Amino acid sequence: MMKTISVLGSGWLGLPLAQNLKESGFSIKASTTSPERLSLLEQVGAEPFLVNIENLSNEVDGFLKSDILIINITSKNIDAFRELIAKIEESSIQKVIFISSTSVYKSCNKTVSESDHNLLTESPLRIIEELFQNSQKFNTTIIRFGGLIGYSRNPGRFFAGGKTLRDPDGRVNLIHRDDCIGIIHKVIEKQAWGETFNGCADTHPTKREFYSKAASAIGLEIKQFGSNETPFKIVSNEKVKSLLGYKFIHSNLMKIY
Repeated sequence: MMKTISVLGSGWLGLPLAQNLKESGFSIKASTTSPERLSLLEQVGAEPFLVNIENLSNEVDGFLKSDILIINITSKNIDAFRELIAKIEESSIQKVIFISSTSVYKSCNKTVSESDHNLLTESPLRIIEELFQNSQKFNTTIIRFGGLIGYSRNPGRFFAGGKTLRDPDGRVNLIHRDDCIGIIHKVIEKQAWGETFNGCADTHPTKREFYSKAASAIGLEIKQFGSNETPFKIVSNEKVKSLLGYKFIHSNLMKIY
């Protein structure tokens, strides 16, 4: 039987994700907080819903009539997520994919992996992760993506105004949108529920190397480099490759631009 997937959040990642899942044969529901975007959701074959977790309406009940929920929003409102979780627990949702960020790891000048619980911050995002993981009514897989790049997102554009590149010798943890969608697919395909995965490319060039090349690709040059004031981290992606068998489309960040 065809599974129904609800995608909460249909922005730069969520909209192409919804389209990709629809093309893969799933029945898709997708949400937005903007009425003017409802037609975009219909255009990619998704059933559109207006859902704002900070002001939940009855519309969320229909949105949550699905098998799988993918949460892809930027809100860090802990209380709003508590309310959403209560709604999910009353719904037919059995599995949840929560899109998180590698920012939950402390910068410690070394490689960090999913098992490094002692290197997690006490940030709102980490607290929200735990709220989902602690529910007994559904299974949650956490995917911690690095910085999102690709298509319209060339981070070199940040230096158009002569901005200084801080911590130029620090390492980057980034991932192309194609690989974000690919990893989400793999979690569903492999039924890898109750897990935590890091999502970032194989390579971790310095900020100086990566951002200089990204800027050059759009005709810019970074002329000002700051000092190395803060620690960095290198986020390991070994688990997503070993457990899911995922092969990165854009494994080398220096070849993207």
